[in-house]
Amino acid sequence: MNNTPQPTAKSLISPVILFAATLFISATLMFVLQPMFGKLLLPLLGGTPAVWNTCMVFYQTLLFLGYLYAHWLSSRLGSQRQIQIHTALLVFSVIALPVALPPDAAPPTDGDPTLWLVWTLFLAIGLPFFVVSTTAPLLQKWFSHSGHHSSDDPYYLYAASNAGSLLALLSYPFLIEPNLGLANQRLIWSGGYIGLCALILVCAISFWRSQADKEDEDVLTDVGIEPPSTIEQLRWLALAFVPSSLLLGLTQFISTDIAAVPLLWIVPLTLYLLTFILVFSTWADRIRPWMLAAQPAVLTVFIAYSFINPATLPYWLDLILHLMAFFLAVMVCHGELAKSRPHPQYLTRFYLVMSFAGMLGGLFNTFVAPFIFNAVYEYPIMIVAALLLRPGFFNGKWFLQPIFPVLVLITGLTIYFTTEQLFDYLDLIGGALILLAGLSYSLRHSPIGLGVLTGVILLFTLGLHSMASNTLYQERTFFGVMSVRDTIIPDENQRPEKVRELYHGTTKHGAQRLTAANVTTPLTYYSRPGPIGQLFAEFDGENQHWHIGAVGLGAGALACYTKEGQLWKFYEIDPLVVEVAQNPAWFTYLSRCNKQAEMIVGDARQSLLKEADASFDLLIMDAFSSDAVPTHLLTREALQLYFSKLKNTGLLAFHITNRHLALKKVLADHVNELHLAALMQEFKPETDVPLVVATDWVVIAKQPERLQRLQQSRLGHWQKLPLTFGLQPWTDDFTHIIGIWK
Repeated sequence: MNNTPQPTAKSLISPVILFAATLFISATLMFVLQPMFGKLLLPLLGGTPAVWNTCMVFYQTLLFLGYLYAHWLSSRLGSQRQIQIHTALLVFSVIALPVALPPDAAPPTDGDPTLWLVWTLFLAIGLPFFVVSTTAPLLQKWFSHSGHHSSDDPYYLYAASNAGSLLALLSYPFLIEPNLGLANQRLIWSGGYIGLCALILVCAISFWRSQADKEDEDVLTDVGIEPPSTIEQLRWLALAFVPSSLLLGLTQFISTDIAAVPLLWIVPLTLYLLTFILVFSTWADRIRPWMLAAQPAVLTVFIAYSFINPATLPYWLDLILHLMAFFLAVMVCHGELAKSRPHPQYLTRFYLVMSFAGMLGGLFNTFVAPFIFNAVYEYPIMIVAALLLRPGFFNGKWFLQPIFPVLVLITGLTIYFTTEQLFDYLDLIGGALILLAGLSYSLRHSPIGLGVLTGVILLFTLGLHSMASNTLYQERTFFGVMSVRDTIIPDENQRPEKVRELYHGTTKHGAQRLTAANVTTPLTYYSRPGPIGQLFAEFDGENQHWHIGAVGLGAGALACYTKEGQLWKFYEIDPLVVEVAQNPAWFTYLSRCNKQAEMIVGDARQSLLKEADASFDLLIMDAFSSDAVPTHLLTREALQLYFSKLKNTGLLAFHITNRHLALKKVLADHVNELHLAALMQEFKPETDVPLVVATDWVVIAKQPERLQRLQQSRLGHWQKLPLTFGLQPWTDDFTHIIGIWK
């Protein structure tokens, strides 16, 4: 007989490795599920920001409810009852697998789809997402009772959870999306979820065995531990709310006001998750003093150049400054949050407050800020709030800290209201603000003084930019910040001329010359010398009664190609764009050239589904969100939809101008697979005509003979699309941004 002791299940694996691995996998699955299901919804509801905003609020709300459940379970019930209830929940949640849209899911066509979307999300992924969201606080609470030598401070396991989130965030666009279609992603995720449930049950067994010799009441309480005060919990709330809001504010700001680069949103979120990994790691105490010292130093340069005088920096350096300031602000806030974490007895309450604050940050940026601000003002507001949350708020004579900033504010307002021709002193005022930004470093040990002075500087900076930008109108919706500006440019004779421009963020979406001779001349990407102008010049005389659909309105320049007897329909997702383009106070293309054009508001793909088949002679695809075409308008299914709505001789004109993506590769692959014919022109203006810009267009038809007129045209150089090799076709199941990066 072998008398060698056999290893027990308890000793087979270290509790630290077991719990950390489970938390890591749980967070990975959560961060993969969010973009995966977002892509699954894309063909149904299109790429409207309202869809993604609703999804994010759903995720944050369910995360909060998961943390609330973990808090209730671990603080009210004994170990055996906790395991029984959570095991039942795990088993019950498996009925939702594999994650998929409900059968025959279709959004309402005659009303707001928000409630339908929330209900669909709940039916499809509600249970699995809820279970995954409970894992971080519940398993850390269980580990705190494991008896391991490090169980008295289980918060370092939160670093493992965020490491999983970070891995998933970076893996999805660069590894998962390029290699797996949505169908396979759903199946693999469902298998991973079953594996996670098994690991949670192993953790539950480990927890149960460690409590076998204890009464349930001993698991619930540690005698003599004072609960956190209300003030302390409100501080947790602020320290978690500000970074959450700052993350969303920075993401929107840099994506629209600095660089409309695909996948740029990943960078702030990566830094945000990295801060959690660092502040809950064993290096936190060594890192904290460096972060506190670096924040005001970087802030001085950041305010001076990125806000007061951003034109002096290349966009990439400006972007780096914003990201550095964001990272340091979040590091300080999350560092103070981690430093103030309570005894493990109140661990779930700590995470509950954190999740509630994160949900509030999302609700504020998504639903409150767009209605009270006409630009992304919540971003600078949260920069100031982060400074106020630095340690030492009530140190010394704290009430004296705001004296200098208040004097600066009073002086500035006095100058504003008493100085005539203030516009003549903009350079002097800008220099004074830069000097103040430098002086702000001297207040680094006074959070109130530093925060208030920074707020004063930003207030005057925003006013300065408003005076200098000649902005006539600015409004904000879910779709971003829309503005109308007047700009002075040289005309053909190098004389100054005023033109009206439409901007979405910093991307120009249309322009109009205001002189009588040029007021109906299409400009920018739609100029008569350009590809779309050549298309109309070649085919205009063919039929006086064309039915034309244009996806994307802009300032309405395309309307000036209208001929009497033609029927035009514009498909525009943002109602504000329609309002601006139809208002003669801003642009007069529509009022002068085509008052009868029909405006259809909504996602173009969903709107086109309702049109009669074989009804259009020409479809113009010009839908851009900032500087990118929504991917669901570029899939094979989308192209098949367009041609189902075109007559047999119909033409599809696709605007593909893009600084970062080679969209011609996607279209070339579709043309080849669907046996269509296509020509492309990468237009470069030969003369220095105002607002005639370089632009790329592709024209597609069912038969090559239909395009001979363009191919033989003397107006421009049309050529066949390049051959593509190794590009997996874009479908509603598969798209891959990285694969077409220039």
